Order: sequence, then structure tokens, then C-alpha cells
Amino acid sequence: MHDIPIGADILAGNNQVATENRGLFHEHGVYVFNLMSSPGAGKTSLLEQTLKRLKDRYRFAVIEGDIQSDDDLQRVLKVGVPGIQINTHGACHLNSVLVHNVLGKLDLDHLDCLVIENVGNLVCPAEFDLGEDDKVAVLSVTEGADKPRKYPVMFHNARALVVNKIDLMPHTDFDLDRAVRDAQRLNLDLPVFPLSCRTGEGLDAWLAWLEQRIARARRFANH
Repeated sequence: MHDIPIGADILAGNNQVATENRGLFHEHGVYVFNLMSSPGAGKTSLLEQTLKRLKDRYRFAVIEGDIQSDDDLQRVLKVGVPGIQINTHGACHLNSVLVHNVLGKLDLDHLDCLVIENVGNLVCPAEFDLGEDDKVAVLSVTEGADKPRKYPVMFHNARALVVNKIDLMPHTDFDLDRAVRDAQRLNLDLPVFPLSCRTGEGLDAWLAWLEQRIARARRFANH
């Protein structure tokens, strides 16, 4: 009896299309990040605050991934940034093919940054390359400090970690030092940005990091 590596085949096909997506993004000098978290951690709130503060300096577009509805897309559109909805109708993550199929709706020549807000899930989204430059994980203090230990792939694959809702820390037993320590054990050079989308505390550091990544993508495109 022989084992059939179904998962490997799926990822191989996904990675091939992801490579095509990445080449297209790099050709146009577009920085792309894949925003991931569990449901309710505050991905869309972080996205709203980021767009409000940077949309006058950079040209953004958003791909919104969700199982059903376009509620998060409507929040993005209210900020004044164009977006495209992908509904997976049951799948717990986006894949590179779903992203590739909507790229024709975007004018990549007139974009600086494309944000892909993935389906709320701490497992599957981390395993699928979409062609992005960076994966950004969001963890909220209301979820507990044990999440890096429980979901190591998410935090290992992330290029940045946002710890959201720090304004609620006095009302929880969240141990920030533990969460950061466990995440950086998995990912030694992982930058961590504790912040509050509600109060604005800590947002400047996150925005500065993001601006550096956008500038880096532009430099590579010019070469």
C-alpha cells in the first residue's frame, strides 16, 4: 500500500500560482501583505486605521477574504480605498488561485500597496502562500497569551506581529511578555507591535514599519 501525498500536491499547485502572483506584484513595484488572525482579533480595525493614516501618501487597494458577506469590504470602502471581495463559501482560507483570479480587476500600475485580509483563522491561512511579500499576524489581548504556543505555524511564518487591543489589558490577565517571548522563540527576528486601534496607542511604530516595507518594494522595482 502506498501513501498519496495529497496535501503536498495541493501546496505545490498553490505555490506555483503564488510564484506567478509574486512576479506580477514585483514587476509593478506593489508591496503586498497578507493580514491574518482569528475572528475578532481586529484585522479590519487595524486595516481601517492604517488606511486612514496612510491613504493620502500611498495608493492602496484591498482584497477581502471571508466565508460569507462583504461586511468588512464595506468598512474599507467607507475609508475611500478600493477593494474586491472574495467569498470562499466554506473554505477557511484564501489560496493563490482565488487571489490570481481577481487581479485583473486591479490597476497594479497605480498601486503602492495591496492588502489581502484573509479569512479569520489561526491555522490554514498561515500555510498557503498567496504571492505576498509578508504575512502579518494579529493577536488580540482578549485571546490569551498562549496562542503562539498553540498555533506555531502562524507565528513562525509571520514577518510581523501586531498585538491589538492593549487598551483592554487592565481588564484581562494577558501576559504580553510571555506572548512576545513565545512568538520570538518560533521566529527570532519577529518585530512585535503592541497597539490599540481604539486609542491609537502604538500605531505609529506599526505604520513606520509598513512604510519601510512599501519603500523597499519600490526600490526593488526600480532595479
